[in-house]
Amino acid sequence: MATEVATMLQLPYESTDSSSKSSVGNSQTPKKSAIKTSPLKLLDPGRSKLTTVETKRIISVLDETIFKIELISLITHITEFLDGLSTILGSELMDTFKEHEQLSNNMEALLTQLQSKGLLKQEDGRGDLVGTEEQIHHLQLHQQAVKSSIRNILRLFQADPLASQAVRDEAYARDLSAEMFIKNLSAFRGFLFEKLLTSPLEEQEKIQFMEEISLRDKKNTETIAALETELAAAIQSRDDEIMKKNAAIKDLKSHLLHLEKYSESHIQRTKQEAEKLQKGELRSSQGKCAKIQQDIHQLRAQLNVLIIDNRDSELALRKKKYKVEMEIENWIQKYDADMGEKQTEYEEVDAVYTEEKAQLAELKKKYAVLEQEYSQIKEERRLSQEKKERAERELAIMVRAAIHIQAFWKGYLVRSLLKSKRKKKGKGKKSKK
Repeated sequence: MATEVATMLQLPYESTDSSSKSSVGNSQTPKKSAIKTSPLKLLDPGRSKLTTVETKRIISVLDETIFKIELISLITHITEFLDGLSTILGSELMDTFKEHEQLSNNMEALLTQLQSKGLLKQEDGRGDLVGTEEQIHHLQLHQQAVKSSIRNILRLFQADPLASQAVRDEAYARDLSAEMFIKNLSAFRGFLFEKLLTSPLEEQEKIQFMEEISLRDKKNTETIAALETELAAAIQSRDDEIMKKNAAIKDLKSHLLHLEKYSESHIQRTKQEAEKLQKGELRSSQGKCAKIQQDIHQLRAQLNVLIIDNRDSELALRKKKYKVEMEIENWIQKYDADMGEKQTEYEEVDAVYTEEKAQLAELKKKYAVLEQEYSQIKEERRLSQEKKERAERELAIMVRAAIHIQAFWKGYLVRSLLKSKRKKKGKGKKSKK
């Protein structure tokens, strides 16, 4: 009921700070960090808190607007369940809500009466009144009364945070359109907050970064298309090669079947011939084995002699090897000691280098700040010098003007004195005559 009346009246938002028109100035560009942990960090704001008074005022106005809209959208629900919320709202808010309900009912009755008479035409939620000036003035008075009632309700809610929080907890009773409007307004608040945290230089860096990402994506898409074409050609060539190999395998299988049939007869003949050869070879091998056995005895005697000789030479070589290993171990220990000293010296030099590098970075930051301050001081001196020169020129002009005025004035006084003397002389001559 009250929501429909407020929609017809199109209540404007009146904030306590709406009289002061604040403009957001360009904040100082933050220093770029030398090392960035991740490229996606460019998309985050450079600061986490607002620094200027204007930006804080804008966000506070938006927060207050959202707060008031949340309360206004629940006025209908509160008036319907006013008795159940009496302990939370208090006596003053209860009286104000009852007065608002009465004004809303009167407004609805008046609108219904005007609409039944054909004097009110509604188009897109707006009401155009066609009637006498008295009727229009009467409707405007009702509108002003409803507006004042809503302002009083909001003022009392701002003075009672517990009641306002309890009413805001009844968000389930809010209309879907109002809920969507509040969500969109909150999203706009977040977007505006991020924009206010971002400086123009950071915004330009974000745009440049997104352009580079889109360009890389375009190049990657072209590369993927080319690779997909090459892959399709490779798959086609592979399929052709597989078809050729399958045909060759089929031919080889048929050839193997013919070979199996032919090999069975050939194996039988080969076995017979092999048995004959085995018998002949067995007889000849027996004679060869006897001869080889004699050779083995002779070779074993020679092997024993060589083993004795090799043991002596092995012992000498082991002693030489032990001596060489000891020398190598000594060299390794000496190398480790030298490298330990070098490593210690390197760590000391590296620590000094790191400290000097940090001091250099700090000095660079201080130099950048001093350079900026120097440029500001220089600009202020230039402006003060120009102002001083302009004041001196104006003073010289005023001095010359004063000199001219004094000269004219003195001339005027001299002329007036001369005229008075001439008149006195003329009167004296007349009296003598």
